[in-house]
Amino acid sequence: MKYTKSTYTTKMLVLSALFAAVVAACSQISIQIGPVPFTMQVFAIFLASLILPPKYAFLSLLVYDLLGAVGIPVFAGFTGGLSKFVGPTGGYLIAFPIAAFVTSYINTKKPIKNDIINAAFALIVGLFLIYTLGFLFLSAVAHITIKKAFMAGVVPFVIPDIIKLAIAYLLASFLKSRKVLNIA
Repeated sequence: MKYTKSTYTTKMLVLSALFAAVVAACSQISIQIGPVPFTMQVFAIFLASLILPPKYAFLSLLVYDLLGAVGIPVFAGFTGGLSKFVGPTGGYLIAFPIAAFVTSYINTKKPIKNDIINAAFALIVGLFLIYTLGFLFLSAVAHITIKKAFMAGVVPFVIPDIIKLAIAYLLASFLKSRKVLNIA
């Protein structure tokens, strides 16, 4: 099927909305382990980043954040509201659209010619952005040292998040190889 620019744009907007909903659903798979909960958000964010073009990956996570900002309970634990952006997890929420854009951009532009290594690099850069904005914001908001924020907001998540990245990569590869989403 040949896409016109309008058809392609409409399809990308629908997929962006779909991934915003997927992130919202995965956010509810949540275990509170300190100031930052363990969720499946990272999996969904990076799945969107590997499937959508950069501006639509960004849009998808921006829509997710905006839905939460207006009070729709899309954040972990069925919460929402502007207060989440000034709380302990605000930095992570702010980082999500940025990380989605950067990850998708690197994955799309392929600065490394090997697809698996390029995707791994893109995913690690995106995760680094989320962690960095997240724990620095956590430190400022919770009035704790950067070291304590790093220990609470990054260390417990590294191994589970790397596993989530691997699963997101495998699922995105499967969906693309089977042309499930039929993205031109």
